[in-house]
Amino acid sequence: MPRYTVYWQPGCTSCLKTKEFLRVHGIEFESVNVREAPGAMEALARVGARSVPVVTRGDEFVLGQDLEAVARFLGVAADRTRLDVPVLASRLIALLDCAADMTAQIPADALFARLPGRERTRLDLAYHVPQIAVAFLDAALGGRLTFEHFERTAPEHIHTAADAARLTRSVSQAFAVWWGANQSRLPGALDTYYGYQTLHGVLERTTWHVAQHVRQLERVLELLRVTPAPRLPAGLLEGLPLPKDVWDAEVPLQ
Repeated sequence: MPRYTVYWQPGCTSCLKTKEFLRVHGIEFESVNVREAPGAMEALARVGARSVPVVTRGDEFVLGQDLEAVARFLGVAADRTRLDVPVLASRLIALLDCAADMTAQIPADALFARLPGRERTRLDLAYHVPQIAVAFLDAALGGRLTFEHFERTAPEHIHTAADAARLTRSVSQAFAVWWGANQSRLPGALDTYYGYQTLHGVLERTTWHVAQHVRQLERVLELLRVTPAPRLPAGLLEGLPLPKDVWDAEVPLQ
């Protein structure tokens, strides 16, 4: 039996990256989709974990949101060069704007189709993207980045592609305003559901989390054969620790 187990769910960017990280380092693991495996969340609760991704080794575990922590848990190197904070901030704004452009192009009759392996719809995905930045801003303003931020689905007043696109643009503008006012006096650490983390680390994760879902929005438009469709400039992805795949290969595309 593999020494490690990875608990994950479809559509989770950190889950996909965590499994990829173990495979790249040649580490065998049992893969447990908590959306399908009976008792999976109870097993996580027994070791003290409440969210995914989680890598376990017996009764020990590490949350997959922090790849450096995962590397230490596994005993492997995770040396890499991080983009500077100002670069990440500008990338995040540009990625949110791309997400808004793509969201606006999703046809009305395709908005409520479910994504692979999830109850989340395409509209929920479009709504989820700005919530990632909202979570960062909440923590940066003295609150807490919670797992619940990422579990939110589109409320009743967000029921069209245009609604979701407007929301994403407004969050992009809010982040730009915050960055403009605070870039010279940034907090050193932010409170998150996976512990206090450096602002640099949380901003990097926020940026590549958004980027991965923008890749998914781009793929949705491709699958729907929407033309002309906004494209994601390749330069926005350079230097971000993105997974290789857009969707999890363990979940069949619908």
